[in-house]
Amino acid sequence: MNAIKDTLRAHIEKIISLSDEEISLVFDHFTYQEFKKNELIIAAGQPVKHVYFVLSGLVKLTYTDSDAKEHLISFAMENWWETDFVAFYSQSRATLSLKCIENTQMLCLTLENFEKLCAQMQKMEHFFLKKSIAGHIGSQQRILSFLTSSAKERYEQIIKNQPSLIQRIPKTLLASYLGVSRETLSRIL
Repeated sequence: MNAIKDTLRAHIEKIISLSDEEISLVFDHFTYQEFKKNELIIAAGQPVKHVYFVLSGLVKLTYTDSDAKEHLISFAMENWWETDFVAFYSQSRATLSLKCIENTQMLCLTLENFEKLCAQMQKMEHFFLKKSIAGHIGSQQRILSFLTSSAKERYEQIIKNQPSLIQRIPKTLLASYLGVSRETLSRIL
């Protein structure tokens, strides 16, 4: 567990510094879980109990429309946070699904423990605010890329910003993430 605590500490300390006592307090608010490849972590229609910090592995967040078509919202890999944030913060049922693409290890944080942690340590509230802002910026950039960029330009952005992701996901998922068919992706590559 010390290695896991060290991973979390290194991630948090990119934004704030923590004493040994503080990281122990922070770590005590999390639980550890392992998930298998293709395991569903969050199912649409179910309550969302955790926000997840990915220690190892890769997950995808998706939305399934009324025609049963799956839309890829995001990927999350090591040192990323993921959940159905609307359902988590409002404690409502999920509209999104979270599924493992690889065997995955995560730290899990309940809303109750998130709120306790922020109340106990103002600097953790600052940390989560910074992470939330970065997430909003990333989401807006992704939306804008769909409005203003070609599929080829979106692909080039992924190569530039997330080169390891390309090596880890099947081409069908990459095509979905780019908003193109598998055939169109083949032409881009």
